[in-house]
Amino acid sequence: MTSPLPRSADPSLLDLAPVLPVVVLADAADAVPLARALVAGGLPAIEVTLRTPAALEAIRAIAGEVPEAVVGAGTVVSPEQVGAVTAAGARFLVSPGWTESLLTAMRASGVPYLPGVSTASEVVALLERGVREMKFFPAQAAGGTAYLRSLAGPLPQARFCPTGGIGPTTAPEYLSLPNVGCVGGSWMVPAEAVAARDWGRIEELAGAAAGLRGAGGTCR
Repeated sequence: MTSPLPRSADPSLLDLAPVLPVVVLADAADAVPLARALVAGGLPAIEVTLRTPAALEAIRAIAGEVPEAVVGAGTVVSPEQVGAVTAAGARFLVSPGWTESLLTAMRASGVPYLPGVSTASEVVALLERGVREMKFFPAQAAGGTAYLRSLAGPLPQARFCPTGGIGPTTAPEYLSLPNVGCVGGSWMVPAEAVAARDWGRIEELAGAAAGLRGAGGTCR
């Protein structure tokens, strides 16, 4: 099975699935079975956050052993991290915010990236720089669906992956917005299921999340 996001192309990351799993792994040995469970459930794009020492090895393992997955790195906050994660095989980058140096490094990486924003001014600044797809973070705390809806009129060219405080009950409302391509969340990879290595449960939760595409979402 081939990956839906070839390295040589630059399709929209926001269009791969309605939900982008946000994964925190303490043990890199869990990376491959977790990725396989998410892919089997219908979520091929997987964001492994750089919040643990195991993150780089987890990215490397998924990239090498689960070709049908599109593995990326989240919580990228420095140019040095951009180089490290792409060397490990990351296929996309996600940051909670951005600076000029970080944006330059992400652009130079050659892989898709979602710089984080939480204000209209940040969105306009990125649009000026040719960036049209962004992470909206922290989504719930920064105004949620009401804020994103208010941005759709004056800034229709911006598309978002809202992340932060979103769960299965609130995701459909986000996905119904015209400027939301997908949402990020971790409810399909609960810590207790990962700790128990209950990959069947994670596949089931991933399948339910993938089904949100038909629950009013605009992810294509």
